[in-house]
Amino acid sequence: MSGLAKAEIMRSGEAGHCGKDVRSDLQVALEARGEGGIEIGLESRVAAYYGENILAQARQALSDLGVRDAHVTIHDEGALPFVIAARIEAAVRRAGLGQGRRALPEAVPLPPPAARDRLRRSRLYLPGSEPKYFINAGLHAPDAVILDLEDSVHPAEKDAARILARNALRAVDFAGAERTVRINQLPMGLADLEEIIPEQPDMVLVPKTERAEQVMEVDRKIAELKRQHRISRPIWLMPILESALGIENAFIVAAATPNVAAITIGLEDYTADLGVVKTSEGAESLYARTRLVNAARAAGVTAIDSVYGDVADMDGLLRWGQKSRALGFEGMGCVHPLQIAVVHQAFAPTPAEIEKAQRIVAAFEEAQQRGLGVVSLGSKMIDPPVVQRAGKLVKRAKEMGVIQ
Repeated sequence: MSGLAKAEIMRSGEAGHCGKDVRSDLQVALEARGEGGIEIGLESRVAAYYGENILAQARQALSDLGVRDAHVTIHDEGALPFVIAARIEAAVRRAGLGQGRRALPEAVPLPPPAARDRLRRSRLYLPGSEPKYFINAGLHAPDAVILDLEDSVHPAEKDAARILARNALRAVDFAGAERTVRINQLPMGLADLEEIIPEQPDMVLVPKTERAEQVMEVDRKIAELKRQHRISRPIWLMPILESALGIENAFIVAAATPNVAAITIGLEDYTADLGVVKTSEGAESLYARTRLVNAARAAGVTAIDSVYGDVADMDGLLRWGQKSRALGFEGMGCVHPLQIAVVHQAFAPTPAEIEKAQRIVAAFEEAQQRGLGVVSLGSKMIDPPVVQRAGKLVKRAKEMGVIQ
């Protein structure tokens, strides 16, 4: 047997998860061989119904990845095709094979490009290594889903998570939610971009941002990948400010590139940086949050608040969201689907606000029709900024479905 054949036998890799508490995933173990073709052993609770399909897809994925001789063991826990392909690809790469190749699932149609100022009341975080959360995320009607490759993913799973997130972008219908990805802190985040940008996410979240140069580096990398893959649709950026330095540089970060559409704050890391306790009242972060809102407005981008971590405290979440809206935020993060409806309620304008805004807009339109330069409502003169604010409120209320 040649030295090359012996080296091939030594190559092995595993990826994915199995067990009684695992859903919508599978575990793949691969041992490369120097000869003998492909041999696959499958264990699946749905083998009687889908076993042949799983085996056929596994063989196709291995072929796409250039693997010709290997013993593969699959323990399936109800994984969908995009997960099967991702786990096989991760195992193959961990075995040192398949470099420069991909096992891509069938693609669903791309949704329309996201507008820079689209509605972003709620964004639902989905752990990037847990496919069970991807499949029905859109049914909860968040404004955005975040495939998270950073804090929710164990360091040993970063490589597999970016492949899984890439396949989810390609194959999962998120029912109109903005498709966003939180990459890892630079420089690791650049490797995430290599995988996800070809599948055209709507937005990339840039964690631990403290300097404009970090945002510009991500923007340049995305532009390079867009040219390489002939992508014309916009891919927006949302820097996450998570330190005292990041907050002090909020404006230059927000204005770093025209592709920044929003900025947000990560309160867990921010309060840790300050050395203070994060509370449900938020007094310890009020300065940072108001500074972020001011910087966002000055740069012409959207201000998005952090998450509310206590998923059992819906009353506290509602109060937090209402205070966030009063500060000038236009949305916040969600760590559980049950938070979405409460967040939407918190960021919806009240009936009184809508009625007043509609009266202001009507008065402005009447003044325009009559050729008047001054807008009045009753005995009060209405300044142009008030008209603009009222128009935006009415527009947002329509987008939220609060009014027709």
